[in-house]
Amino acid sequence: MTETREDKLRQLKERLAQISDVSSANGLLMWDRQTYMPKGGVAGRAEQTATLSRIAHEMLVDAETGRLLDALDPPDPSSEDGALVRRARREYEKATRLPGELVAGISRATALAEPAWVEARARSDWSLFATHLEKILPLQREAAEHLGYEDHPYDALLDGYEPGARKARLERMFEELKAGLVPLIRSISARDGEDREAPLHGAFDEAAQERFGEEVITRFGYDWERGRQDRTVHPFCIGLTSGDVRITTRFDPRWLSPALFGTMHETGHALYEQGVDPAYARTPLGGGTSMGVHESQSRLWENLVGRSRPFWSHFYPGLQEAFPEALGGVGGEEFYRAINVVSPSEIRVEADEVTYNLHILLRFELEVALIEDSLSVEDLPTAWNSKMEEYLGVTPENDANGALQDVHWSAGLFGYFPTYAIGNVLSVQLFDEAVSTYPAIPEQITEGEFSSLLEWLRENIHRHGSRYYPDELIQRVTGRPLDTAPYLEYLKSKFGELYEL
Repeated sequence: MTETREDKLRQLKERLAQISDVSSANGLLMWDRQTYMPKGGVAGRAEQTATLSRIAHEMLVDAETGRLLDALDPPDPSSEDGALVRRARREYEKATRLPGELVAGISRATALAEPAWVEARARSDWSLFATHLEKILPLQREAAEHLGYEDHPYDALLDGYEPGARKARLERMFEELKAGLVPLIRSISARDGEDREAPLHGAFDEAAQERFGEEVITRFGYDWERGRQDRTVHPFCIGLTSGDVRITTRFDPRWLSPALFGTMHETGHALYEQGVDPAYARTPLGGGTSMGVHESQSRLWENLVGRSRPFWSHFYPGLQEAFPEALGGVGGEEFYRAINVVSPSEIRVEADEVTYNLHILLRFELEVALIEDSLSVEDLPTAWNSKMEEYLGVTPENDANGALQDVHWSAGLFGYFPTYAIGNVLSVQLFDEAVSTYPAIPEQITEGEFSSLLEWLRENIHRHGSRYYPDELIQRVTGRPLDTAPYLEYLKSKFGELYEL
């Protein structure tokens, strides 16, 4: 009997669902490795994840997958099924360029590298991690060559996190950001001489921090029936399905900011994953379309909501009640200024909104040099410190606060860092569009109400999952491509008022 197009589409969906299941199981093993797995399980877990990575890869590149995709070409991207075929074709073509042993090798190397990074960071000993990075880098370079590129090998890696993005385009974006940010930072530095951050340092009980953070993100709309929060060294969010989206955080009993804003940040990711159309489950459409769009969600909730004056006009009394000794004598405006201090610092995840992108530029340039093999692993900490001094006027006191501070390279995430800057830019572009549709959003935030904002994001961003590529989605939603102008205007307006510029 002759197979119909509908038969072939059904078979493709079944195959893709099984691949998704294997990948989700692998993701769960990764989550466990970073949260609860005993230290002795590292070697075994590396082999387990390598095996599952290889199985998922072999299923995807199997000739039957190619046969079904060929039979369904050309897809109609305007329909949901057409978008699924288009996205599956992209994944298939990228996967067929990568040898299975390389995929397993990357998985094995990163599974061993991540716990080594944790120890290296704790001891501030670069040598403990350097040997692992020296194994990961050749694998990344090999992957870039297999994937192919027109202009630069970094483009091949970047495309895995931000489809369609290119190194040259990022360089233009960073130039626009530098042109707007550097004068603003200089103006603020010349203006400010007081210590505004003092209210954030003191005695902050971890359990109380956790309760307050959970209250906030519950109000945001995080669904605890489909999620949970755990502790880890470097916070992350993982979406296994839209019905199982987990976040992690870390607490500092002497400093309020890391857990408070880290929880909001990861919840932004989680709201995206929880909001994807359930019909896309176990398909290539079942997650966020790119890491840049993903980061736009986390940075929107962390900064445009969580660091705003309207937000704290509602939530600050509750925070004072949670920490009466530390904050009882601190006024709301004083606290607002504390959480929006502009001060170049060593740590990216603790950086203010104005200097944050310079951290990303630093990492972008170092990544490019590592992939080009114009910078050695041995020389990376020195190069890191040099760029920190050049861009931020800060020299890290040790490697834990320098080249060892981020988990990304141990996880093989080369090409990921620029998506944070893309997300920053998009966060304002999208928030402005939401307020244009629902002008009452700022007033609702003063009441601890976020339903209109979440509704707009659900309708315009979340539910679509990966149906549209990022450039298509942003053009569709805002009527223009990524634009640094609204973001720079937001920063100049907010911090100009804060610092009386």
